[in-house]
Amino acid sequence: MASINLIKAFSTAVMLLISLSGNGPVFQTEPVHAEKPDEAVREINEPLKVTIILQRIYLDGEMSEEKVEETIWSMEDFWAKYDKWQLVEMEANKAVFRQGIDDISPLLKSNGYFGLSDEGVLTIFNGRPDGSNIIQSFFQIDLGKLESIKRDQLKKGIPIRNKKCYEEVLETFKPYTVQERH
Repeated sequence: MASINLIKAFSTAVMLLISLSGNGPVFQTEPVHAEKPDEAVREINEPLKVTIILQRIYLDGEMSEEKVEETIWSMEDFWAKYDKWQLVEMEANKAVFRQGIDDISPLLKSNGYFGLSDEGVLTIFNGRPDGSNIIQSFFQIDLGKLESIKRDQLKKGIPIRNKKCYEEVLETFKPYTVQERH
C-alpha cells in the first residue's frame, strides 16, 4: 500500500509520466498539439531519467550523500530497487532517499578519536584531541571522579575503529557524567 502511495506521489511530482499497462515501461511524454485542448494526446519519447540522491545517516550523526543518475523503465522495478530506503524529497526529475546505517561513519573509522574538550565534555575529534576539529560532543565528565589512567587515555585520544569500540567508550564514560543539581 505504501508503495502505491509513493508511486502516485512520484508520478504526480513528475507530471509528465505515463505508464503502459500496470507494470510496463515508464516514459517521459510531450504534448502533441491538437485543434482542441481536450483532444491533446501524449507522444512517447524516451524512458524517464532521474537524479537520485542517496543519504546515509550513521550512528555518530554523520551523513554521506551519493548521487546516482537513473533511467526508469518500470516504476515497479524502480520502487523495488529502493524499497529499503525512505523517500524524503521529490521533484520532477530528482528524488532523495535516506537510510539509517547501523554503524559508525567511514570518517570515524579512519580518523575519529574520543577525547575531552577544553570544558571537560566527552567529544569525538577528527584526528587526535587538540580542542579543534570537533565532530560530535556527548556529555560533561566529572573529572573529580575520573581515574587518572582514563583521563590520560582521553588526553591522548582513544581511536574509534568500529561500532563496538564507539559503543564501549560511551558506556565506559557514562558513569562519570556530571549530574545536574536542581
